[in-house]
Amino acid sequence: MKDELWRLDAAQLAAGYRSGAFTPVQALEACLARIAQCQPAINAMVVIDADGARAAAQASLARWNASAPLGPLDGVPVSVKDNMHVAGMPTTWGSRLLQGFVAARDELPVARLRSAGAVLIGKTNLPEFAMQGYTWNGLHGASRNPWNTALTPGGSSGGAAAAVAAGCGPLALATDGGGSIRRPASHCGLVGFKPSAGLVPRSDGLPEIFLDYEVAGGIGRSVADVAAFTRVLAGCDLTAPVPHRARILFVPRFGGHPVDAGIAAQLAQAADRFAALGHDVVQSESFELAEEINQRWSALSTAGLVWMMERVASYPEFAAACGTGTEPELLLGNAAREHLSAGRRQASSALFETLAAVRTLKLRLSGIFSQYDAILTPATAALPWPAEQTHPAAIAGSAVGPRGHAIFTAFANAAGLPAIALPTGLVEGMPTGLQLIGMQGRDAGLLALAQQYEHAHPWQERWPDAGYVPV
Repeated sequence: MKDELWRLDAAQLAAGYRSGAFTPVQALEACLARIAQCQPAINAMVVIDADGARAAAQASLARWNASAPLGPLDGVPVSVKDNMHVAGMPTTWGSRLLQGFVAARDELPVARLRSAGAVLIGKTNLPEFAMQGYTWNGLHGASRNPWNTALTPGGSSGGAAAAVAAGCGPLALATDGGGSIRRPASHCGLVGFKPSAGLVPRSDGLPEIFLDYEVAGGIGRSVADVAAFTRVLAGCDLTAPVPHRARILFVPRFGGHPVDAGIAAQLAQAADRFAALGHDVVQSESFELAEEINQRWSALSTAGLVWMMERVASYPEFAAACGTGTEPELLLGNAAREHLSAGRRQASSALFETLAAVRTLKLRLSGIFSQYDAILTPATAALPWPAEQTHPAAIAGSAVGPRGHAIFTAFANAAGLPAIALPTGLVEGMPTGLQLIGMQGRDAGLLALAQQYEHAHPWQERWPDAGYVPV
């Protein structure tokens, strides 16, 4: 049993600690052994702090022995995406620009997890500056999907999702600036939650090139785990009853954008399942609200990158790189340089036009949420593609651009809405999922609706094929 502790979710671990069936130290050692077993295949982790984690696990054991745990995450192994500071660990943000930097203090969400007794096991991989929808960078290479290591786990929280899907820890702290939690969760058969804007405060972190449109959230194996995780991050209660008869707008596609046929079939089945649970599900014949945001969304981060690079010498994270005498831009990878160049080329009005589109989107969505409690869409338009490729070249036989797979997620960031990805099943042997989006500030109700669906259609016991990730 103790050798299989890596298979347990956070709630199961806490129950075991409470009953004395096993200890936080034993659970950590099982996860560390699992990381060592899986890391060569999936390359999910970029830092492993075994000594620090063992000290935290011993402290947790003492609290559990004294019947004084700090909460439901006390003693639970948690990984942190490598764009958030963890005191004593390097932060690279996937870039040579930060090589040699070690964080002196925790970013606020990390500090809250530490204060809740979570055992921080290390940092997970991401693309440079978290600006792409797959996971590769010049420092650490590509992360791979545990369900098929030839394929990507998505991005930018691909390392986080791969780690949880493989059993390297039951929960991951990640960020989402346009779908970076929800799409990797979907590609890896997990639950990924993007909270409402402002629910999870952030401070003491990296320069905010996505402003507050990028939020911190959790990836886990169950809605209950992710809800408990979000309560710690937010510092407030997030319990709510399931709406007796929720009104759900079912949006199978955005405009004329292609969606993989298997994903579309899984989503239609999910819509039927929500109806069977007693909810009112109404299919949208046309949904065009996200078109302008999807066209303009990259203007935000590219402008943010230009802004950061103009001030690079003022940030302690970049001090070592700036002291080498090498032009900081020369330390960037090709994709980041292209984003920087695009940001410099874009019209001076581009950012204003993006913000104006955000305002229009919010106004139009307020009309939708006056009639509906949630919007149901696919979490991603495509199945995972080869790990070294930035994006799928085609979906359902139609050529697509770099964001063709990502059309369903960014509008929730733009409008500040809570959104959750849930597994729906396998397509061609790979997991895929749905996305539920709620009204801003109604995070608790959205989590309750998602948990009802999960209870009716459980997924947690499914694991990647042993042929890809050793068991």
